[in-house]
Amino acid sequence: MKTNRILWLLTSLFVLASLVLSACGTPTPAVEQPQQPQQPAEQPQQPAPQVPANLPPAGPELTEAYAGKFKGTVVTMAGPFVDNDAVKFEQSVAAFEQATGIDIQYSGSKEFEASIRIAIEGGNAPDIVDFPQPGLLANFVKEGRVIDLNTVINPDWLKQNYSQAWLEMGTMQGPNGPITAGIWARANGKSLVWYPKKAFDEAGYKIPETWDELMALTEQIAADGDTPWCVGIESGAATGWPMTDWIEETMLRTTSLENYDRWVRGELKFDSPEVRKAIKYVTDIWFNDKYVYGGRSAIATTSFGDAPKPMFENPPKCWLHKQGNFITTFFPEGLEAGVDYDFFYLPPIDPAYGKPVLGAGDIYAMFNDRPEVRAVIQFFSTGASLEAWVKAGGAIAPHRDASLDWYQDPVSRKVAEVLQNATAFRFDGSDLMPGEVGAGSFWKSMTSYVSGAIDLDTALKEIDASWPR
Repeated sequence: MKTNRILWLLTSLFVLASLVLSACGTPTPAVEQPQQPQQPAEQPQQPAPQVPANLPPAGPELTEAYAGKFKGTVVTMAGPFVDNDAVKFEQSVAAFEQATGIDIQYSGSKEFEASIRIAIEGGNAPDIVDFPQPGLLANFVKEGRVIDLNTVINPDWLKQNYSQAWLEMGTMQGPNGPITAGIWARANGKSLVWYPKKAFDEAGYKIPETWDELMALTEQIAADGDTPWCVGIESGAATGWPMTDWIEETMLRTTSLENYDRWVRGELKFDSPEVRKAIKYVTDIWFNDKYVYGGRSAIATTSFGDAPKPMFENPPKCWLHKQGNFITTFFPEGLEAGVDYDFFYLPPIDPAYGKPVLGAGDIYAMFNDRPEVRAVIQFFSTGASLEAWVKAGGAIAPHRDASLDWYQDPVSRKVAEVLQNATAFRFDGSDLMPGEVGAGSFWKSMTSYVSGAIDLDTALKEIDASWPR
């Protein structure tokens, strides 16, 4: 009874309070209605992923990727691209990421060689690794850490889209035999001789097709009272590397590919008739003061980037400069490719060895096997993976399905043609040799030889002695 009385009293007070509030003009709250689920704003419908009609037959995972099967997955990648190169790489894969929904997370490092070794040996290898030096990749292949891409990418497609020379360089020895260790992406050609085209044409000089014609042109320029060659090998701690490039070029033109490969592996000594012969072709030019701007004594102190600049003085102070396609970034501003400068292929010496090309490039290897990783590495085997970079400048594609129309100037287009049409291609020898040699004694002893500090016998013995046993 007491409880009922209390409830009645509370109810009366509540009613009285409501009447007072109403009289004061305060609105009574509306009865709360159950909330209706809010309808989302109408979004434009996203088109379903479309498989490109001309998708290359690189592998089934690539087709599945474009059908959206791997949307939301992540593929990690590591390599040496930093700064502007890293930006261009990201731009080159952006369309693929958007079309497939796969996120390619790239990590670049200036200390790549050291950092990637720690990651791989520590069991934390990225899914895909970009190696600028195939010699380092070969070490991991020997240890059995690398996935054979012959089991990942359609072998017929690889044969169709890469020349035999590129395929051979991507084949490395694993614990159980040779494997396809990687596929090649960005490439650089080094077998190029640059010249000031406008002045060259006005002088009536002709492009040499053979080494004898090259030497005849050299002598003709000297006879005209000018200096034929621009040469410089200074490069800070890396001083000497342009000399090693020249020796590698003449090795490819005076002996067999087998001997070149034996030399790179340390099986053919520097102090051998083959290497001595190759060096003489270089020094016949370099050590003739009539042939080199500043003479022999200036070579070791002239920066490799500054060496070609006298070509563009009026009149030219020198006329010929052998260097890779990257050297155009060191040319004076305002020059037009194909008008102010051009290049020709460094001619063969012995016709028996064809028209070899020395170069460098990036080889992509796979360390973790998942469907989305397969899709990405298959994508990298296509020219489309490099299209945006080629169009932006700074990359040459080794893929046969890469269109020459992508190149923004006739000179870059010609470099691509040289690489695609090479009868043989070999990687920069010093980059393949052990670091103690390729980036050590080979550079240093050749610099001392060029500067006259030591003779050739001493230089060759120093290099051979430095080879790790």
